[in-house]
Amino acid sequence: QVQLVESGGGLVQPGDSLRLSCAASGIFFGIDAMGWYRQAPGKERELVADLTSAGTTTYADSVRGRFTISRDNAKDTVYLQMSRLKPEDTAVYYCNAYFRGMGGPYWGQGTQVTVSS
Repeated sequence: QVQLVESGGGLVQPGDSLRLSCAASGIFFGIDAMGWYRQAPGKERELVADLTSAGTTTYADSVRGRFTISRDNAKDTVYLQMSRLKPEDTAVYYCNAYFRGMGGPYWGQGTQVTVSS
């Protein structure tokens, strides 16, 4: 059984920065890709950023230039560094991952990010 656990969410003011972490645990043979999605109230879940094992990144237009996704392979952890946060970034942020040979995606439980003055 594999598990993804997110951390780092919270309440911040517009313009602040925040870093989310997502650690994978359990028995697996590797991680092909990890990413971050978010879901705001009344909206569908949307891609924020993802990162393949080859190092290819994809960002939503709304966060490009403000958010950075990175990964520590030794820790099986993916990060989302968020800068210049806006109220419209408020959402539950979910981590996902594709574990090699195990299908997917697998999802974490989500972490709340609230940007408000």
